[in-house]
Amino acid sequence: MRTRTRTTWGAGVVAALAVGLLAAGCSVPDAGDGQATEGRDWHWDPEAGPDDAAAFMEVAVPKGATGVKGAVQVNPQEDQYILTFVTSEKAAEELAASLHSEEPLTARKNEIKPWSVLLERLGLAKPYALKGARWAGVCPPCVSNPRRKKVQWIEIYVRGLKGDRARVYLSAF
Repeated sequence: MRTRTRTTWGAGVVAALAVGLLAAGCSVPDAGDGQATEGRDWHWDPEAGPDDAAAFMEVAVPKGATGVKGAVQVNPQEDQYILTFVTSEKAAEELAASLHSEEPLTARKNEIKPWSVLLERLGLAKPYALKGARWAGVCPPCVSNPRRKKVQWIEIYVRGLKGDRARVYLSAF
């Protein structure tokens, strides 16, 4: 009986921590009028670009990548960093693996994601709505990734293009 109690208690603690992290760390912007939900202000950092996003995420844009775009949305609780580029399929796969997600890149059904306003800023389609896009996400502190200790969450979408090319979409806070 003692083992079951500890297991149940441990699962409860993990669930409470996950809910707490999500509640404390996520503010979702609305359709783009400069106001986040519940009336909180947010704005785009006019000085920030792909280098700032890559530096925060601790990722290197592969040599030869094209269509590199990035932005930073400044929020009251946490800033959102987005980065996208086109590279080889192999480089995209290696980048996804370097995030240390417990699951490999997998196809996901169309979902509503808080990235809509972020990607509109870069003039790109939502990756989760594109056929063939694969996703992986990870909480770097949860997988003991000291390289990304200031990142609470990072996710990647990879969508294959013609030839051996793929568009990479990254978002982190």
